[in-house]
Amino acid sequence: MYSNPSNEAIKELLRNAKTIAVVGLSDKPDRTSYQVSAYMQKQGYKIIPVNPQITSSLGEKAYPDLQSVPVPIDIVNIFRRSEEVAGVVEAAIQVGAKAVWAQQGVRDDEAAKEAVKHGLFTVMDQCIAVAHSVLVK
Repeated sequence: MYSNPSNEAIKELLRNAKTIAVVGLSDKPDRTSYQVSAYMQKQGYKIIPVNPQITSSLGEKAYPDLQSVPVPIDIVNIFRRSEEVAGVVEAAIQVGAKAVWAQQGVRDDEAAKEAVKHGLFTVMDQCIAVAHSVLVK
């Protein structure tokens, strides 16, 4: 089973990251993906919505997939079902993202191992907003 990095390592990632591409970000304020991303945006991160079903969220243009994002990505935050993580990790590797972060309740140990093998900082089954509020604030 894959083990997440230490809290110190996670704190370092969150302190140095600037851009978070959120795969599965909704444009509906009552959705967890929106609330978590709004929190991270308020903390100063550039949020990039990645969802083919919407045109924008949180005042930012949405992109249909990671390959369409025109800027370097520090963290790919995954708000998809666990069975979709492998495909997102593969895309994150292709676009040269620095990290993948699967939200609480989302986990794929094999995809995590693949991400690590390709040099991506990898977190599974943890809320990025909770981690930020506990470790960075």
